[in-house]
Amino acid sequence: MLKKIPRIISPELLKVLCEMGHGDEIVIADGNFPAAAYAKKLIRADGIGATEMLDSILQLIPLDQYDDNNFVLMEKCAGDNADTSLWESYKVILKKHEPDAVMSFEERFDYYERAKKAYAIVATGEEGQYANIILKKGCVL
Repeated sequence: MLKKIPRIISPELLKVLCEMGHGDEIVIADGNFPAAAYAKKLIRADGIGATEMLDSILQLIPLDQYDDNNFVLMEKCAGDNADTSLWESYKVILKKHEPDAVMSFEERFDYYERAKKAYAIVATGEEGQYANIILKKGCVL
């Protein structure tokens, strides 16, 4: 056991976060995301929500301070009336850990292409739609 490591961070995820360098990206994927098809490294986190995972990961890694697109969500498709109220929780967590960071958005298919290049994908059990997050790791100061 280690002190101060959030309980939902598995040894596998902790290793991946440690291996990642400045500029590497990790995806927190919701339950509908094709994580297994896209992942270079897949980490299962079934039963864990995206907000809980986001809060835990941001306790351990900083976001890239040199890239305004260090916290990226999938843009809603035109005409889609999906509930994205989860994004408000993301804003609160983001401000808690990275007060100067802002959310950015990418079109759905561009988002998928970016996710395919990520260092790893964490497949959560999140049931909300458009709940996927790409984080770009920064330098630990």
